[in-house]
Amino acid sequence: MTKLKNQKYLLMLLIPSVLITLVFKYFPMYGITLAFKDYNPILGIAGSQWVGLEHFRDFLTSPNFMRLLENSLKLSIYGLLWGFFPPIIIALMLNQIMSEKIKSTLQTILYMPNFISTVIIVGIIFLLFSSSGPIVSILESIGINVPNFLTNPGSFRPLYIISGIWQGMGWASLLYTAVLSGIPPELYEAADIDGATIWQKILYIELPTMRPLIIINLILSVGGIMNIGYEKAYLMQTSLNLPASEIIDTYVYKVGLQSGDYSYSTAVGLFNTVINLILLITTTLIVNSINKRKEIK
Repeated sequence: MTKLKNQKYLLMLLIPSVLITLVFKYFPMYGITLAFKDYNPILGIAGSQWVGLEHFRDFLTSPNFMRLLENSLKLSIYGLLWGFFPPIIIALMLNQIMSEKIKSTLQTILYMPNFISTVIIVGIIFLLFSSSGPIVSILESIGINVPNFLTNPGSFRPLYIISGIWQGMGWASLLYTAVLSGIPPELYEAADIDGATIWQKILYIELPTMRPLIIINLILSVGGIMNIGYEKAYLMQTSLNLPASEIIDTYVYKVGLQSGDYSYSTAVGLFNTVINLILLITTTLIVNSINKRKEIK
């Protein structure tokens, strides 16, 4: 009790954060009950009829379920596999640059795409890869026949993932760069005395230092593997690439906000969240198990 009294002013500083979390994170959870009701705007959430798991059964048995799940998983898993390591590689490369001026210039160039809005990113994609765009023109000028990138379902996923990696890899490397900057110079001096090469320094000094952060980022990435976000996929959608671009998030947006079926869309969104939670817990348990085995050895 004495400790709480001594830290009362520090605890008071937490009040705004706690209130914001409650208002914008926890109180809206009451809306999850929509997934189990046949929502009627006149009756409200509390007065609407309870239907239990009916909306979940409708989604799981719908003809769109497997296609939506497959598209969502492919987009997120491929994005994780292709996009997880570039930030680590960039941080390791930047750490080898001795000139602070050159390093800061490269960091600024790499960070800038992160501040470009999703709408502009999609606009750039449409400008570059349209049938009359520069990429198609260059490929055709050297005799390569290419499909229409913007309408071909097979082109949607690479364009989405590669543009996302380009936009976020510089900013994602920021934490890794900060961790590397905290390595004591004495470790590098000792490695130089022992005749260690650059690759040996990376393998035995830098990567072990980055390991805890890499594990945390991996857990968070896997935990959010179903949480792609609808904005970019929705903006890149055309009537012809829907077989590849229609994911769970865009489906929820269309069913919920465009069609007004709030109960069904809430059920689909809740299903998505539960899958994310299961993946997060599973990944955490696997990583903890691996760490315990290493400690025993």
